[in-house]
Amino acid sequence: MRYLFEDYALDPDRRELYRGANVVPVAPQVFDLLDYLIRNRERVVSKDDLINAIWNGRSVSDAALTTRLNVARSAVGDAGEKQRLIKTLPRKGFRFIGPVREEGGDSPAVPDNSVEPEKPTPTLPDKPSIAVLPFENMSGDPEQEYFADGMVEEITTALSRFKWLFVIARNSSFTFKGKAVDIKEVGRRLGVRYVLEGSVRKAAGKVRIAGQLIDAVTGAHLWADRFERDLIDVFALQDEVTIAVVSAIEPKMLQAEIALATRRRPENLTAYDYFLRALPQYYLATREGFAEGIRLAHRALELDPRFGSAAALAGDCHVTNVVLGYANDPQFDRKEAVRLARLALSIDDSDPETLARASVISAFIVGDSEAEIEMADRAVALNPNSWRTWNNRGYVYRVAGLPEEALRSFERAVRMSPVDPLLYMTFLGIGAALIELGRFDEAIVVLKKALRQNPSYVPACRCLASAFAHLGRDAEAHDEAARALEIDPAFTISAFIARGAGKNVRLLIEGLRKAGLPE
Repeated sequence: MRYLFEDYALDPDRRELYRGANVVPVAPQVFDLLDYLIRNRERVVSKDDLINAIWNGRSVSDAALTTRLNVARSAVGDAGEKQRLIKTLPRKGFRFIGPVREEGGDSPAVPDNSVEPEKPTPTLPDKPSIAVLPFENMSGDPEQEYFADGMVEEITTALSRFKWLFVIARNSSFTFKGKAVDIKEVGRRLGVRYVLEGSVRKAAGKVRIAGQLIDAVTGAHLWADRFERDLIDVFALQDEVTIAVVSAIEPKMLQAEIALATRRRPENLTAYDYFLRALPQYYLATREGFAEGIRLAHRALELDPRFGSAAALAGDCHVTNVVLGYANDPQFDRKEAVRLARLALSIDDSDPETLARASVISAFIVGDSEAEIEMADRAVALNPNSWRTWNNRGYVYRVAGLPEEALRSFERAVRMSPVDPLLYMTFLGIGAALIELGRFDEAIVVLKKALRQNPSYVPACRCLASAFAHLGRDAEAHDEAARALEIDPAFTISAFIARGAGKNVRLLIEGLRKAGLPE
């Protein structure tokens, strides 16, 4: 049995909450709370009912119960002031009041191509636009999945260097991974004219890529081909696919331009393999994921000390550990982040991904705004199609105390990857910039978007508490502050400032104090 409401679906058997085609991450206790309220939606559920059902009768404070309810509301796009789905009845209890449709059978909880109705679909850009969908792993070995994903990432990066193309970022394209999709629907949701799909087989020292280019507006197949090379020629294989795609879109494309569109490749293919394995760990955006990403990236550097992209990735993991409070030894992570960023730039200071990562590392740790802005601007100039270059430029300008320019960058990042599962990071940047501009109501809207996408993203909880506090909405500010401390009980404002996240956010910090977060 599945429960469908608005554009959500709760699947008790799989213990998953869906929004559209995407799984909404929720803690087990929050899932149980939603499940219980929905199953008992015909009546008012008392506090004692919830404690008995969710906490097995253990003693639970009103603050803890309120925090769990707020997290559950955020997970389904509700809010304490509107109570559109979960209503609090004073001195009586709680009730799920949203219309619910029950669905049985073995079909997926939601169609793979379902759409979030409240989101406007992007318009087509005024230049050729393309998304590269995840390629199917034909190796017969699930452990080779990372290799197929890595090939797609490389081809996407190569395509994005052509400034006359508009290329959707990897993370948005990967929301369709493992799903049977309608290409026209993919094009509509991502706002692109062309879609590239295909498969990868890696076996017996050879790599084979099959691909087809489709016009997402008409559904017409424009090009299809198959490429095979020895594993040692994998980079030449990626170039061949890229050239074939751009030539199909623009017949006058000169193949020589591909040389300008490729970053420096590692000399050691085993190092490259470790780098490909590190990428999905980085995308997890967890403490454990960053630790494993650092380990794998360092292994790649041991095998190829001139592998700049691996150095930049490791540095990015180290600085994120510091900013998010994951670091066991913040000073070590700071020094490593700066060292690796400088190493990456010494190897190749013209690679846009390296420049983007290095600019943010420097912004949070070094604080040379002029140099950091120059790096971020160069990254965007070299690759204006990258979510990362625009997103990182936004953070550099935000840290430099230029929130209006930061907003412009963040908005461009959203367009480059409109269904990116990491957009909550971009939304956080937008919210922080809006707070510094005194636009607290707008900040609340976008920070709630961040928390709908990732209900446990504690930086968004803190920013939301600050915005509420500035508007005098004290109860909501204190609720968000309590929620933030439940996730990160060791947080203090002074530590937040010391680790670099508190640069040029005077109003944000003022709001944190008003919300009651510890000094």
